[in-house]
Amino acid sequence: MTSHSKEIVKVSSVTIPRRMQSLPIDPVWKLPVPWFVQWIDGKPCFPVMDGDKWRQAVKYKRCWCCGKPMGAYMAFVIGPMCGINRTSAEPPNDVNCAIYAAQACPFLTKPNMKRMDVSDVGAVEAPGVALKRNPGCCGVWVTRRYELFDAGNGPLIRIGDPEQVLWFAEGRPATREEVLHSIETGLPSLLEMAKEDGPESVNELARRTKDFERWLPR
Repeated sequence: MTSHSKEIVKVSSVTIPRRMQSLPIDPVWKLPVPWFVQWIDGKPCFPVMDGDKWRQAVKYKRCWCCGKPMGAYMAFVIGPMCGINRTSAEPPNDVNCAIYAAQACPFLTKPNMKRMDVSDVGAVEAPGVALKRNPGCCGVWVTRRYELFDAGNGPLIRIGDPEQVLWFAEGRPATREEVLHSIETGLPSLLEMAKEDGPESVNELARRTKDFERWLPR
């Protein structure tokens, strides 16, 4: 993965991938506005993803953050619960764009920041059942593949096996303890959903949780 580091440059105190430097800068956050963001009344609404961009991303293998075509490696920016169930509502990113998002995104770098209710701006929630919480840390899940599946209320993404997972908390490398805390506080919600589906789902969740341990920080 070291070859990816050749594509990034230092801008002020934040490392921004070259691929993202042509994006508009938000006047409030002073950060690039990701390609996927929905613009409402001429302003970027960061928590809302543009449905047309979602379709372009999965059809043409375009980076979720910068909108440009990706190579063989792709990276999902996900919380531990998504890592356990291998599911994401958001398409993948170029690896450097994903690392930048994990280090600079206000929601991902501020554990106390709450998730916005997108219905407040007339948007609809993503398919599946999302956990309404800030996980406190995130993983950059580098993989070569993914596939779509029907979640019943729309398409979701099944994430492929990782080549590596890089963990971040507050914009810095996360500790094993921080990721474990996120798992401990998020797993009960997944367990409740698994119980509704029966013993097989509970056993599958336990298996996935155990398998996930090998991708935690050392």
